[in-house]
Amino acid sequence: MATILIADDDDAVRDGLVETLTDLGHRVLEAADGATAVATAVRERPDAILLDLRMPGALDGLGALRQLRARPGAPPVAILTAYASAANTIEAMRGGAFDHLTKPVGRAELAELVARMLRAPKPAMPAAGPAPADADDLVGASAEMRAVQKTIGLIADGDATVLITGETGTGKEVVARALHRFGRRAAGPFVAVNCAAIPSELLESELFGHARGAFTGAIADRRGAFRDAAGGTLFLDEIGDMGLVTQAKILRVVQEREVTPLGGRPVRVDVRLVAATHRDLPARVREGAFREDLYYRLAVVPIHLAPLRERPADVVPLAEHFLARLPGGKRLGADAAARLLAHDWPGNARELRNAMERAAALSRAAVIGAAELGVFGPAAPGPSADWLSGDLAEAVARLERAMIERALRDSGGNRTEAARRLGIHRQLLYAKLRQHGLVASEETTPDVRNPDGER
Repeated sequence: MATILIADDDDAVRDGLVETLTDLGHRVLEAADGATAVATAVRERPDAILLDLRMPGALDGLGALRQLRARPGAPPVAILTAYASAANTIEAMRGGAFDHLTKPVGRAELAELVARMLRAPKPAMPAAGPAPADADDLVGASAEMRAVQKTIGLIADGDATVLITGETGTGKEVVARALHRFGRRAAGPFVAVNCAAIPSELLESELFGHARGAFTGAIADRRGAFRDAAGGTLFLDEIGDMGLVTQAKILRVVQEREVTPLGGRPVRVDVRLVAATHRDLPARVREGAFREDLYYRLAVVPIHLAPLRERPADVVPLAEHFLARLPGGKRLGADAAARLLAHDWPGNARELRNAMERAAALSRAAVIGAAELGVFGPAAPGPSADWLSGDLAEAVARLERAMIERALRDSGGNRTEAARRLGIHRQLLYAKLRQHGLVASEETTPDVRNPDGER
């Protein structure tokens, strides 16, 4: 039996977590705010802590995380939140969180999380200060994008070389900039070089620099991208298109941490290297077009960005994000959202951004409809326009109510079974029943006449 501390100001959520963890055989401690959580942890020394992100008082979840992790022998701390964002995910992982999950957390997921926390060694103490307040460009709540955000949080403060892969337009430079912005090198320069856009005969000078007189036309010294990025991050985009000769010199820089300008002497460099490519580098290695030793030197920490068609949960949030950055304050209509979800986005986020710019320019109304997205094929069969009408909160509420009603119907009215089918805690189901008016307002607890606690 382990001792688990749960810190959450939502009584229903906290009760559900307590019930599940008690059923799993653990001793459970409770706190309703960050300050109480820290005090309880110091007094009781729990084996693991589940921490809500938004709590009342001066100490929120991230503040409590920093205080808890600053103590010697700190237990693993997982952040649970209904308001996940790229910024708070990265900041939590960067601050030493064991994991960062979005509510509601199902019984099986909770059991698996706690089991991992209990068998894991205590994580290293964080050395970083606060991260930037936002990461607006890292939009996405899909499992794939959340995994990327967590990885960024884990590695942002290190110097390990990172290789970002993914199709064209998936946002590889956005990830590289986030790695820089959230890391300890954020005060230093971020230098980006597109290796595919510079002729091979000029790329070496662009990267390593040259001394005056090194070749015809070299009338002054040039520092080169590696030295320009000193103290910061050098982003080598489309490195898969780099020639073999330059690859060999890049390999030496990675290994020796020094560059030799054309016609000059070796110079030590302090720079974090992040590379990206849309090409299949292992295939290029097999073809002899890319050095195997360089590939392994670059892929110390690999990050893969899934294409947009494989993460449909990110399509509408990205579209709304791109619209919000345009003048005019235009919004996305329900029929337009359905049309976007039906498209497979071969150009990924870049194509979606262009589509939103085009639609905003063509639409005279405040709400963009499907007509402004007429370049796409017909929408795939799905919910009717009535079902999708209104704003996002209303549509989500309708879906949530419908799923609860179906679960109750399929379980014959047994709320415990309905909660299991929905993957949520029973106390959370009770709260949702009251929220959606599916029980009488005075009904607050299950009828004790039924041994199962159900009506």
